[in-house]
This record gives sequence, structure tokens and C-alpha cells, in this order.
Amino acid sequence: MLVTGFPAGMFQTNCYILAQDNAKDCVVVDPGQDAAEPLVEFLVGSDLTPRAVLLTHGHLDHVWSAQTVADRFDIPTYIHPDDRHMLSDPGVGLGSSLAPLLEGTVFTEPHEVVELADGDEIEHAGIEFTVDHTPGHTRGSVVLRTRATTPDGADIGVALTGDTLFQGSIGRSDLPGGDHEQLLASIAAKLLVLDDNTAILPGHGGSSTIGAERASNPFLTGLTGIR
Repeated sequence: MLVTGFPAGMFQTNCYILAQDNAKDCVVVDPGQDAAEPLVEFLVGSDLTPRAVLLTHGHLDHVWSAQTVADRFDIPTYIHPDDRHMLSDPGVGLGSSLAPLLEGTVFTEPHEVVELADGDEIEHAGIEFTVDHTPGHTRGSVVLRTRATTPDGADIGVALTGDTLFQGSIGRSDLPGGDHEQLLASIAAKLLVLDDNTAILPGHGGSSTIGAERASNPFLTGLTGIR
């Protein structure tokens, strides 16, 4: 599987593109601020056609270009219902210090929005994703899990964690809809139960694995998976 991405916008939010090897179709995850132009350039240069936009949550830096990308390619956008309102009114998810970023900017929903639920299994571009609802960073945060084969032939899990879990950190919980204890409970219930070799692709920063975060992430000290 091809898994690639790039950081976009002032918040350097990771926008990901996933495609099966040698396929012409792909899936886009979290096209944020200023992501549309470099994303389209990559898709055209790679001869890839997106079949869906998947959103890990509704914060502005993850959804900014969702409507532009989804409507340009006439594809559905997936988001949890608890965060759907932020597609057209992202200001409700921002604190007062960030609100000026939106002055004079109008947002609308993509033409086709599909609501995600915990445990959903969706398939686009030949890739199967399992949805885990992980509230805490926002009420509608989700982790999107799939599987990939490494260059040496190993089958591993891949978790697109949004702003729930980062390399060496976790998502903030001080914005509207955030809850620190709920965030930790989500990580314990949905992520720390995964195999240690599961790759995590977060919304910001570099990639990691569940095992590495279990062993060294200071925010997870004393936290155990709840099976």
C-alpha cells in the first residue's frame, strides 16, 4: 500500500493519501489549510483519483480544504456526527484566541457528507477502514484503522490517529468539546489494545508505533489497554 502525506498550513497538519500498490484510486485523510493545491498536484502527477475524504475530527486545521477537495472530485466526505457542525461553522471548535483566524472566511459543508459511527467498516479505493470513536480532543474524534504490508512482507496495522495520539504526546483538551480524562480513556480503550507493531500516523508531527508510545510517551505513564 502507498501511504504518503505532507504537512499543510500554519498548523502543519498532516494530510495523508492512501492507495493500494499500482492502483489508480486513493483515499484522502484530513485535507487542512492550504492542502488543496499541493494535494491536487500530487494526485495529478501520480495519476491517482480520490474516492473519499475521511476526517479524523472537525477542527479547522483538519477540515479546511475538505469541501474544496470533495466537491472538485465529486466524492463523499466522512466525519463523526458530533463534529459535523464544524464543517460549516468551524469557529465553534476554536478558543477565543484562535477565532480571529476565521474573520471574513465562509465555510460550507461538502455536497455529500456521510456520518461515521464507532465500529463502522468502510471501504474505498480497495482499502478497508475500521472506525474507532475516540472522544476527548473533540467529541467526534475518530481513529481510522487499516492494514498494510511492509517492504519485508510483514502484515501490520495502521492507525490514523488524528489529534488523539502523537509521537511523544497526546491531543490538547482545552478547546470546546475537549475532555482530558475522556481522551485518556479513549486511548486506553481503543489504541493501547492494539499490537505494538501497529504504525500510528498522527495529525501532526512524525509517525510512530503503539509499542513505542506505550514505552516512552510520558502522557501514557500508568495507562493500560482495556480489552
